[in-house]
Amino acid sequence: MASYNGINDWLANMMENADCDSDQFVVALSNTAPGAEGTDPTGDGDGVLANVTQVSYANCSSRNLTTASSAQTGGTFTLDFNNLTLTASGGTVGPFRYVYVYDDTVTVPADPLVCYFDYGSSITLADGETLDITINASGLFTIS
Repeated sequence: MASYNGINDWLANMMENADCDSDQFVVALSNTAPGAEGTDPTGDGDGVLANVTQVSYANCSSRNLTTASSAQTGGTFTLDFNNLTLTASGGTVGPFRYVYVYDDTVTVPADPLVCYFDYGSSITLADGETLDITINASGLFTIS
């Protein structure tokens, strides 16, 4: 099972720039550990997609997430997405180990990162194979 890792910068980006109800969120795939990137995308002030080394998506299905709910109840805000199935078609996708979620709508800063999932080892999808990205039943994240 993949482990969830929040990006510190997302809190400020969400409060200052994002509209969780209508923004388009997307997954990005990488095989480079965050700490091994030229600029660590988990570092304060560096949580943007430009700091992630991505794989080729030439053979990958849509990476767009669909919002299931974005709501506040009793002082706790929860953002939840429907699960996503990535499919390799026409060739392989990967290898990748890290699946990032970013806000593709926000332009300042461009493509802020929300979080990433670490799958523990590299994955390569062969032509026709799929990967189910399961969002936690209680939402991608909550803030209270």
